[in-house]
Amino acid sequence: MSTSGRGEFGEAFATDSGTGTQRHPWMAPLPVEGDPLAEGKLLVNNSLTGRKDVFVPLKGRTVKWYTCGPTVYDSAHVGHARSYLSFDILRRIMTDYFGYNVLYQVNITDIDDKIILRARQNKLVDDLKADKSVDFGALSALADEAAQASKEDLFAKREKLEQEVAEFESAGKKRDLEEAKEQLNMHLQKIEGFDKELAAIEAAKASETKDREALVEAARGVLSKKLDKEKGASITDHDIFNAHARRYEREFMEDMAALGIREPDVLTRVTEYIPQIIDFIKRIVDKGIGYEAEGSVYLSLDEFRKEHNYRKLVPAKEDTSDAQLEESEGALGDANAQAKRNRNDFALWKASKPGEPAWDSPWGQGRPGWHIECSVIASDILGEHLDFHAGGEDLKFPHHDNELAQSEACFGCQQWCSYFLHAGHLNIKGLKMSKSLKNFITIREALATHTARQLRILFLLQPWDSPMAYSDQKMDDAVKKERAFRSFFLEVENLTRGKNYLDEEVGWRMGATDHALADAFLATQETVHRSLLDNFNTVEAMRAMIDLVSECNKYLKLADLQPAVLLLGRIAVYVTQILKVFGVIQGNDGFGFSGAAATDAGAAEGASSSQQSGEKFAEVLVSFRETVRNAALSAENKSDPALRAILQACDQIRDETLVDMGLRLEDRPEGTKWNLEDPESLRREVDQKRAKEAQERVDKAKGKVDTKEKELTKWTTALTPAEELLRTSEYTAWDDQGVPTQAAGAEGPIPDSQRKKLKKLMDKQRKLNADLAKKSNGDPDAYLAAIRADLEKLQADLAKLEAAN
Repeated sequence: MSTSGRGEFGEAFATDSGTGTQRHPWMAPLPVEGDPLAEGKLLVNNSLTGRKDVFVPLKGRTVKWYTCGPTVYDSAHVGHARSYLSFDILRRIMTDYFGYNVLYQVNITDIDDKIILRARQNKLVDDLKADKSVDFGALSALADEAAQASKEDLFAKREKLEQEVAEFESAGKKRDLEEAKEQLNMHLQKIEGFDKELAAIEAAKASETKDREALVEAARGVLSKKLDKEKGASITDHDIFNAHARRYEREFMEDMAALGIREPDVLTRVTEYIPQIIDFIKRIVDKGIGYEAEGSVYLSLDEFRKEHNYRKLVPAKEDTSDAQLEESEGALGDANAQAKRNRNDFALWKASKPGEPAWDSPWGQGRPGWHIECSVIASDILGEHLDFHAGGEDLKFPHHDNELAQSEACFGCQQWCSYFLHAGHLNIKGLKMSKSLKNFITIREALATHTARQLRILFLLQPWDSPMAYSDQKMDDAVKKERAFRSFFLEVENLTRGKNYLDEEVGWRMGATDHALADAFLATQETVHRSLLDNFNTVEAMRAMIDLVSECNKYLKLADLQPAVLLLGRIAVYVTQILKVFGVIQGNDGFGFSGAAATDAGAAEGASSSQQSGEKFAEVLVSFRETVRNAALSAENKSDPALRAILQACDQIRDETLVDMGLRLEDRPEGTKWNLEDPESLRREVDQKRAKEAQERVDKAKGKVDTKEKELTKWTTALTPAEELLRTSEYTAWDDQGVPTQAAGAEGPIPDSQRKKLKKLMDKQRKLNADLAKKSNGDPDAYLAAIRADLEKLQADLAKLEAAN
């Protein structure tokens, strides 16, 4: 791609085509050849090609976009947010920045092996908990049996994975080997987690209270597997599976709303589409690409490959590993897998076993395969061709490759989707976040410690299509970036508040620094635009805006400067607009006017007047507080209890009363700055600040305790006279100074080189004896007693701080 910054000029025009009037020559500027970004073309990382492709919708500016939704079997974690929050950002850029007309669909998987299994297991374990006829002793024995069975399964799986690694290694299949090693590593992490689970079970069994419910909860993981294996077939009520799915479906939607993710334009469920799924499968079977075997229906890859390409997303693969087959077939497996014509054929329809929900079909009682749902439902809503299909990196194979195959088989086309978008994994402590590894943080847990805005900034600061790190350091960086933007907005708001530019001598001329700022602003706009065209590069766009804010801060600190307030205000508006595009600043995603009473111009004017009145009230209150506070600070007798009470009241107004009103105050040497913000966000920020300060106090107290403990250890050791230091059972003979000459069990005397080291130890101890005598004024027992008393006080202070934290 050309990086030239200068284009060419086209031919000169001298005559007005409409009137024939002669005009002066004009040279038409042309874009730089070979630079799609300069031409305003959007580049997208397309998983189908493995490169950035120019985005061209199938029809005009209309974009049909399907995103794989969640399998609602458990609470969503931040690894799920990686996909949905990333695609929310991309969707907002497409609609709010580039102006595409996007129809955005998300599907909820509400019938799946994981849902069936989890619903059955929860039901069986809850029934066991409620069954008082099973006493604590019987429950303990049952937990032991279940733990042993789980242990055997885990180690059998490990052996199988190790064998697979060895086979790929000997065959020289490098890519397969890497995937197999990753699977093995993840399984080893599961075994580590299992050890912690066993420890929790043992602790519950050993408790004096003999709490049945506590034991059941500690052993839930192992008990659920054992009970499901023995009694899972007895659970047949569809309502049990539906209730489980609906619970986590509601929770997922609440989590998405809490993250500020826009609702999809269309939201669908698998269970609402069973008839359409059956018809879709029949079309594939009628074409001879699908076949029935013992009540299940499979897609024949041998037949499909006669006219189509398979594995477009992971083309280097030649065969499906056992682990991938298990993933493709689901957590409950496929009872009829032996009837497949090719081991790599995948299920379109699965014959239901006892304990699984079932629907009538031409092939008997069964349920949809995992992959078929997306093909059917996306095609029903968006048609037989998609512009975008999006999902997590881990769905490339087998899920998305199989989606492509069955869709192209049904429609008889060679390309069902133009662009596939895959969000990168989210890693925590270097490992992919996963429920199976139990290293996950739920979305609700993440939102308990950080705001949705801070999480969104974290995502914006890392490429959407690369592995993403989730760590305290990354979160701290996101919080700092948020603080930088807020501080900038506060500065500009205070500069522009209440200004009448016809009366104020501000911004009436452009000096060198003003020109430099204007140039930086224009350059930032160009950088942001090119960055977003270049595969939604929010990392560079955010960096450019942070750099611009930094330039503004430097500009404002220049001596004797009358700032160009209009320019600063324009910059603040621009930054706000881009942050709104990214969803960092949430606008009104609903409909109607912003104010409930603003139904006409008069009402809108009234709302504006009310806001102005609120700002005037805030100015009066802030001014009064600042006057009182400054007077208290300037008083000579700062120890006066009345003055301290006044300053305390000023702080309380700033940190409590005004926070609840949504009024932010910042006391600075040049005066108090203020602005209006969302009360809930402001309260969260104050709470986070206090929590951090409280933790810092705890850490400081721990440091004092640690220092005092080391001091006590040092001087307690100093009580031993140097001559007695080495008179231990380790030696059998000493010279007249107490230096060992013979080690216990040794044939000869201690070598001179070793005796020199021992003598140095004694000399060091002798100095320590002298130091103790000097520090204690000859009374070491009293000195050590004082240190112990200090340590006990520090430990008590630490305990209070930890209890209050």
